[in-house]
Amino acid sequence: MILSSTERKGDARERLLARLLDAFGEDLPSPEVSLREIAARTETSHALLRYHFGSLPGVLAAMLKAQRARDNAALFDLAQRGTFDDLVVAIWRAYTRPEQLSRVRGFFHVVGLAAYRPEDFREFIDSLDDLTKMLASLAEREGHGTEEAQTVATVAVAAIRGLLLQQVLTPAAQSEDAVTLILRMSKGRAVPRPGP
Repeated sequence: MILSSTERKGDARERLLARLLDAFGEDLPSPEVSLREIAARTETSHALLRYHFGSLPGVLAAMLKAQRARDNAALFDLAQRGTFDDLVVAIWRAYTRPEQLSRVRGFFHVVGLAAYRPEDFREFIDSLDDLTKMLASLAEREGHGTEEAQTVATVAVAAIRGLLLQQVLTPAAQSEDAVTLILRMSKGRAVPRPGP
């Protein structure tokens, strides 16, 4: 079988992404490093990084998407066996571990860039709903209607991300009580509709 140039480019991009993930592990390169520094650490060229990812933000977005996909696979396994509450707590614990700090900071950096140029980060943006889908599925399984389950899940993920941002900006602030409030949302209460 002969591969098209698009398929070969995709394979090369995936191999390069694997090298990036191997070199950085669970970390994410700081936005202050250059593509040349990342290339040196991964023993490749900055030209290849630029060709496949476009820029440093493109590298960060691709790495985040892949790292989140790995995280979500483990979280999905828990979702199959656990409850809405179990998954909320697992998400919180997964992303508040000290070794996750560079990645959480990188997440908010890339999200900020994507807010200004969504067309440059479409693949990353499209991957952001996966946790919401998992939580909505659990909320439905626990008796919420489809629309309500989606709303509860959306609010839970937004709250978790907001609390993570607060933790990045003010590390001394404790958010465990706020996570408890998120969990109370799933306890059979209808989500109030906003007024006119």
